[in-house]
Amino acid sequence: MSRLNILVVEDEDAIRAMLVMVLEQAGFKSIAATDAEDAQKILDDSSPDLILLDWMLPGISGVEWLRRLKKEPMYRDVPIILLTARGEEEDKVRGLGCGADDYITKPFSPKELVARIRAVLRRSGKIQGLAQIALGDLVLDTEQHRLSIGDKQLEVSPTEFRLMQFFMTHPDKVYSRTQLLDQVWGRSVYIEERTIDVHIRRLRKILSEHGREDLVQTVRGFGYRFSLID
Repeated sequence: MSRLNILVVEDEDAIRAMLVMVLEQAGFKSIAATDAEDAQKILDDSSPDLILLDWMLPGISGVEWLRRLKKEPMYRDVPIILLTARGEEEDKVRGLGCGADDYITKPFSPKELVARIRAVLRRSGKIQGLAQIALGDLVLDTEQHRLSIGDKQLEVSPTEFRLMQFFMTHPDKVYSRTQLLDQVWGRSVYIEERTIDVHIRRLRKILSEHGREDLVQTVRGFGYRFSLID
């Protein structure tokens, strides 16, 4: 299955380039527009899985275009996240009232942006049941039971595959050893917590052969985090 596609609508060149870069690093495909008119043309020719929409756009404002989209049966179900420098509560209420699925105030971190996008995609059902999970050049295929970096397939055990599947579907969050045991092995199975450390070490050794041992990070005093973004 192809990567999810996100339409970025932002008139500032530097911010638009940053958004596209962050999305690509997080495993999404992206297409960009500088205003609502260009975005509408793109939307008429394609079906993005989500729209990142700047509030203040030249010509038709982002919030006005959002209002129009939500009146159209063809587009009303497309998830939309508003990006804006407006931080007042009444502005957030207005944006959400026009149909936005979420609202991010500038400046924001790449991690927050990716987390918000994934949360909206989960709520809309866009990332349920994917045969492939892609984060950057790391791809996990649940049907063929393969894990690869670029065109290189990684040799992992079934347990390590399940662990990576959990990590890749829950990136940038910290999980204790107990939480990982419950999520990957199940609560009905008794396994010592240090078993997690053994599998983490094996994963890191495999990933290190491709220069990616930093993907699984130790959070001292709590557990582990999987993150593609530094």
